[in-house]
Amino acid sequence: MNKVLVTGGAGFLGSHLCDRLIARGDDVLCVDNFYTGNKRNVAHLIGNPSFDIMRHDVCWPLYVEVERIFNLACPASPIHYQNDPVQTTKTSVHGAINMLGLAKRVKARILQASTSEVYGDPAVHPQTEDYWGNVNPIGIRSCYDEGKRCAETLFFDYHRQHGLEVKVMRIFNTYGPRMHPEDGRVVSNFIVQALRGQDLTIYGDGMQTRSFCYVDDLVDGMIRLMDSPADFTGPVNIGNPGEFTMIELAETVIRLTGTSAKLVFQPLPQDDPKQRCPDNSLAKEKLNWQPKVSLEDGLKETIAYFRSTLTND
Repeated sequence: MNKVLVTGGAGFLGSHLCDRLIARGDDVLCVDNFYTGNKRNVAHLIGNPSFDIMRHDVCWPLYVEVERIFNLACPASPIHYQNDPVQTTKTSVHGAINMLGLAKRVKARILQASTSEVYGDPAVHPQTEDYWGNVNPIGIRSCYDEGKRCAETLFFDYHRQHGLEVKVMRIFNTYGPRMHPEDGRVVSNFIVQALRGQDLTIYGDGMQTRSFCYVDDLVDGMIRLMDSPADFTGPVNIGNPGEFTMIELAETVIRLTGTSAKLVFQPLPQDDPKQRCPDNSLAKEKLNWQPKVSLEDGLKETIAYFRSTLTND
């Protein structure tokens, strides 16, 4: 049993991670400021003797005794992180400094949930971990992109300067139950619009591609990385290499929801990447990890969740 801190633990990814850690016998402290996280995501864990929850913002230091830290705190959808871009950058940078400082004090191993956004609008496809990216440092997405890039810098500097055990994973588009219904990301957008009987909004010509990883696969990769030998720091891509256009995704959602929605096209937002697809060779080699859940199967689970959530709301 490990004493584990999960920042952003009441969020979409964090809550699934808490579930998995509790299931394997870890003692979990979930920390969240509830900006995008929701207590409903972890309500079923409250009362479990191995689970504690604390309202706290990682922009401020935290003094707890733990052995492992998963640093997931940061809004990840453009609607949320662009709402207060200065705070988004602070969450990535100050949050990393504070959690690294905690890890240094208690000699904990720490994992940073980074992002495929560090690759920007990539000129290399698919993206390998040694690609440095193509990011607009002054664009409307840069508060998130550059904040995460700086967090990676801090992690590797703490590793080199202080000998800290660090792990850095670059998360590609992930979806599944407990996504925020208004987070503005394409999977939740399409499903919510379809279930509400609305037409599906596609930005640009719909030919831009994404690779969608189901949350269970993502969490499995995250735990494998944390459990990997100390000399493997990453960064490592965790994502599903299956590549789909926005039109293909929309048509699949329409079919699986059984609606007669049409596609409505809007201009592409500034700095929105045209392609995004992980090269998973490193994860397969070092972590023996590869995704197992197909897009269709994952979408069925996600649609079922949103049907229930939207009905209850």
